[in-house]
Amino acid sequence: MNKKLVIFTDSGDTIIDEATQVYDDRHIVQEASFIPGADRALRQLHEEGYTIALVADGEWESFQNVYRRSGLDDCFDAWVVSEVVGQQKPAAVMFETAYEKLGLTDADKSRIVMIGNNLKKDVAGANRQGLISVWLDWSPRYFHTVEEPDWQPDYTVHTPDELLALIHRLEAEMEAK
Repeated sequence: MNKKLVIFTDSGDTIIDEATQVYDDRHIVQEASFIPGADRALRQLHEEGYTIALVADGEWESFQNVYRRSGLDDCFDAWVVSEVVGQQKPAAVMFETAYEKLGLTDADKSRIVMIGNNLKKDVAGANRQGLISVWLDWSPRYFHTVEEPDWQPDYTVHTPDELLALIHRLEAEMEAK
């Protein structure tokens, strides 16, 4: 059953633990470990019928390596990678490319959730687009202080399990409307 909510998600420190990334001499990630529970959560959301787009900054080959090797590459209905797009989040073109690949319009923005670990890139990018912003505050690596008004997330979660609960709650609220 298709869900009303559409999920855009970052990768590093949102699904993948950046501290575990193993690079080759070209600075391409060859392998990495998942944040505890993130692989299970991604698979579950996919199996529940959510449309999921990877909207991430980095190299195409890095994401292919990590998600193919883990068997989770089929969980994404669209791949939007900054190396291919030519800009990084919070640039509008990253989100616009995801809309285009999924056949979404401005009318769909109120049902799109952007999940990410970076207030400056993921949350601000989502907020500027009018999307529902979810900050996965799992990693100590990036900004933890809201420095600009558009860095304020709509929701904050700390684990993939909390994220699953939030997604299910938001879906139920949309279905009730």
